[in-house]
Amino acid sequence: MKFNKKLKNISTYEAGKPIELVVREFGIKSEDIVKLASNENPYGCSPKVKQAVIDIVSKMALYPDDSMTKLKDALQDRFSIDKEHFIIGSGSDQVIEFIMHAKAGKKSKVLMNSVTFAMYEIYAKHVGAKVIRTSSQEHNLDEFYELYKSEKPEIIFLCTPNNPTGDAIDAKEMFDFIRKIDENTLVVIDGAYMEYGAYKDESKKVNPKELIEEFANVIYLGTFSKAYGLGGMRVGYGISNSKIIKELYKLRPPFNITTLSLEAASVAVKDEAFVNECVALSFEEMKRYEIFAKEKNIDIINSYTNFVTLSLNDNQNSTEIANSLLKQGMIVRDLSGYGMNSIRVTIGTSNQNSRFFELMNDLI
Repeated sequence: MKFNKKLKNISTYEAGKPIELVVREFGIKSEDIVKLASNENPYGCSPKVKQAVIDIVSKMALYPDDSMTKLKDALQDRFSIDKEHFIIGSGSDQVIEFIMHAKAGKKSKVLMNSVTFAMYEIYAKHVGAKVIRTSSQEHNLDEFYELYKSEKPEIIFLCTPNNPTGDAIDAKEMFDFIRKIDENTLVVIDGAYMEYGAYKDESKKVNPKELIEEFANVIYLGTFSKAYGLGGMRVGYGISNSKIIKELYKLRPPFNITTLSLEAASVAVKDEAFVNECVALSFEEMKRYEIFAKEKNIDIINSYTNFVTLSLNDNQNSTEIANSLLKQGMIVRDLSGYGMNSIRVTIGTSNQNSRFFELMNDLI
């Protein structure tokens, strides 16, 4: 059977290994497995969300509200932005897919950081676009601008805080950068981890309202999969001017968000106290990783997220260490696929982190 030729150059995105698979492969009890690979909120979601989902379970037989009014109203209140500026996706990566199909094609170029979220490249290849990457591991806006001038990309992706490195761009520098970009180039600001970045450093906080009020060629992305603890519900969103949103809506399938997911996100976005508590706990635990890295002479990238990237020494192999941890029920992310001898570790609960340090001490 013949398939689209574009698929030959596309790698399958590998998500973090699920607990259920580790149970089957290694015979480890599920309660003995610690998953620190996918940057989920280890404290789960708000208790208010759990109750709201229970209350609406009886409506599962009905199609969801395709207008998504309740969630858009909640987001409108959260960001002080009128709801016609929002599009909701099954995770923010679905919005990225809409963006790529709306703006890019065979002759297009897409500019992104050398190390960043893998789905940018995968979706670019879906439409046959050429991927242009910087050489710097962390976002260097001067390099981005030089490549912009020479390559003239249709889309620029800025992931801040960045996945999988954890670095973040200064908001003022970002605004200055966008002011130099032609209005026909779409700039995508992926703020999947912005709740963490803004908490750690106010200068990294990107205000979507200010962003779309000044720029007609920018879309901001957010998600409920990280700080809000709703990774299993798959809800993300894009914020932009109404013209861009209307074009993206032409690509959105009907009922792309489930009834339970819509209810969960609508309630979650209102419980800022819960989110702030989880974020604070994450950064408090992060200090232990910084101490561990210093004691073991391992480089650690200054992270503005709920994970850390540990750059291993030359005599240590990230794949071997990740596999050794996996066999003992500890799931982390091996970054060798990004050309890095590093592992990415989600900041878990205190007990989960203690388990990680215990296992790592035995390995290195």
